[in-house]
Amino acid sequence: MVEEPISLHRALAARDSQRNAVPQTRFDRSELSRILTVYGRMVAAGEWRDYALDFLEEVAVFSVFRRTSEMPLFRIEKRPKLRSRQGQYAVIAAGGLVLKRGHELAQVLKIFDKKLLKALAD
Repeated sequence: MVEEPISLHRALAARDSQRNAVPQTRFDRSELSRILTVYGRMVAAGEWRDYALDFLEEVAVFSVFRRTSEMPLFRIEKRPKLRSRQGQYAVIAAGGLVLKRGHELAQVLKIFDKKLLKALAD
């Protein structure tokens, strides 16, 4: 039985590709937990049915859909470069209108409280 030498080329190639990877903006666990709490309430009210997550170089986006084949109703964005200016979090409507922007995610997500009360009242 002939033993083949262990090849380290794949491990080195994987390590090098991670070094050259483009950094991505992401939601951390607590941010995602807050967003999913609001999402769960709106799903329970029958307003939302699907979501998508996009992690790009400068922005992380949580998109909310009424149906999967539509454009998103709302986008919850995190842009760390705006942290010191307007605030890194924003809720954007389907037409591109910025509904709320701020430094704290909890404050920005309060915009959905009114929509939830309206949905429950109907």
